[in-house]
Amino acid sequence: MIVIVVVIAAVALAIFTSSRASGNRAASLADAKADARRVIDRLAGQVFNLTGTNDAAKQALADASERLTAASSQIEQASSVRQAQLAKESAMEGLYYVRAARLAMGMDPGPDLQALAGQRSAGTVTEDRCVQVEGRDIEASPMPSTRTPNYFPGGRVAGRPVPAGWYSEPWWKPALIAGAWGAGSALLFDALFSGMTGVGYDATGFENGYGQGFDSGYNAGLAQDQYQGQDQYQGQDIGQNIGQDQSQDWGDSGGWGDFGGGGDFGGGDFGGGGDF
Repeated sequence: MIVIVVVIAAVALAIFTSSRASGNRAASLADAKADARRVIDRLAGQVFNLTGTNDAAKQALADASERLTAASSQIEQASSVRQAQLAKESAMEGLYYVRAARLAMGMDPGPDLQALAGQRSAGTVTEDRCVQVEGRDIEASPMPSTRTPNYFPGGRVAGRPVPAGWYSEPWWKPALIAGAWGAGSALLFDALFSGMTGVGYDATGFENGYGQGFDSGYNAGLAQDQYQGQDQYQGQDIGQNIGQDQSQDWGDSGGWGDFGGGGDFGGGDFGGGGDF
């Protein structure tokens, strides 16, 4: 009789524990979805209310719209907290493009955004540079212009860090789509960024997946990028920047990956819908 009572009690405890865990997961998912939708709505408001007045702003807003589409699709498909977080990351990244568009139009960009995973270690373009690689003239600049209308907020593409800045063409997109860099990529990185303050690339570093700055502790934020998580921004709040910097950002689950056909992922946050 005692054995039967103990077994019944154990079964009841297991059922209660399982039910409670399921309830907690459902509540966490609901909270994560609500948080993501808040950022998605903020991005939508910016995208729909801004019109580009020059090529750089138009391109940045087009990229922001792409992030909005991706985030909206992802949140509809999200069935886990992580997927909801990734949808939020896409929307937050879209806000980076909106901010870039505002800068390109001479408008107040609003408050600084929290760094994206991999952004700190990738660094920032700090000088105008034009190089010829495989018969193509490729330019980089810290500021938008008619010659450099393509913005990139900085981060990892197919495992390699790409600095934030304005470029003559989106030369990183083939790697983003394919998930791997093609032949000649190390030469391009070396020519475009070698010796540039705030970047510190060399061909060897690129082949190893990082620039000189990684090895020398270029940015203290890198430690934060690597703190916890496999990809980026894991934890209770995705905006805490606790993703792993060595996840393959922007092309393979770090930022522009895909779950269930949901589209791309990224991140950035204006910190408030009424900032502009």
